[in-house]
Amino acid sequence: MASTTAGKVIRCKAAVAWEAGKPLVIEEVEVAPPQANEVRIKILFTSLCHTDVYFWEAKGQTPLFPRIFGHEAGGIVESVGEGVTDLKPGDHVLPVFTGECKECDHCKSEESNMCDLLRINTDRGVMLNDGKARFSINGQPIYHFVGTSTFSEYTVVHVGCVAKINPAAPLDKVCVLSCGISTGLGATLNVAKPNKGSSVAVFGLGAVGLAAAEGARLAGASRIIGVDLNSKRFTEAKKFGVTEFVNPKDYDKPVQEVIAEMTGGGVDRSVECTGSINAMISAFECVHDGWGVAVLVGVPNKDDAFKTHPINVLNEKTLKGTFFGNYKPRSDLPSVVEMYMNKELELEKFITHEVPFEEINKAFEYMLKGESLRCIIRMTE
Repeated sequence: MASTTAGKVIRCKAAVAWEAGKPLVIEEVEVAPPQANEVRIKILFTSLCHTDVYFWEAKGQTPLFPRIFGHEAGGIVESVGEGVTDLKPGDHVLPVFTGECKECDHCKSEESNMCDLLRINTDRGVMLNDGKARFSINGQPIYHFVGTSTFSEYTVVHVGCVAKINPAAPLDKVCVLSCGISTGLGATLNVAKPNKGSSVAVFGLGAVGLAAAEGARLAGASRIIGVDLNSKRFTEAKKFGVTEFVNPKDYDKPVQEVIAEMTGGGVDRSVECTGSINAMISAFECVHDGWGVAVLVGVPNKDDAFKTHPINVLNEKTLKGTFFGNYKPRSDLPSVVEMYMNKELELEKFITHEVPFEEINKAFEYMLKGESLRCIIRMTE
């Protein structure tokens, strides 16, 4: 593959968003060769995450169009740019929306995965190397999305945002580890760290919340309480280890009080996966004093303010946040893939739909209707 296309422009199909909220259009795009510290990847499977939909709708952020969305995917390295030594053509990889340069203070710290150079930037639509896009149509630049743009048969990604994985891993399954599933899983396993036999409350039972519940199941939690405003989600959540359900709308008192009564003072751990400021406050206040830990995963609105009485902190409740489940993409994602290969982590239950690339807009319809956790998009037949 590399010998025939390396160093050359590749023409391929991509799903282009020309304007906010309008159906994607399958176009022939030109994909430039990778420059220094870049990798060009043939995408085989990609998945639709709610973040793609959020920015496609352009609600509350700076719109940037035309753009190629997509950031959960699996593929094979086609060619590498100058200075890339740890990847070669033929490697199986997961591109990731955040990166690991391995040189900044964050990357050198065992406690952080928030790379200074490659941390997510939703406003940037170009490559770091030269400030230009690698995609174009008849000379018109097409913008990138979070450095990945996987709704294209070929894409160019910074080497620091590419995780090399076991070539035996099925890319149509492990592609979902590029974002949401790893975020929820890691929030529980890496940050909340529940002990075996403990109680965990998960706020929000979308894909990220269910992954957090899966993490609690893997950790051996004995009670996993799912909290959601949509009672229809409760049945599905049982597959992920959720043992009890609470819909805040069913009570005339704050849900944190309901959970405290259910658990004799509060849960040992809570993970908030909604982005709702009220859910964040509830998640913190529902943990047990003395040892309870609450982890915030959801992204709040920019004007939100977190308010709680300082006595909650003085009573030794701990509040933490996480970004991508505290996983370093290059160092840690390969081991998450191995969890799946060893049958510890079940990914199939997150995948509710599959469509061919030509029908990518169906994936958006499923997501908007609330029908899908993850829809896999097959790039080639």
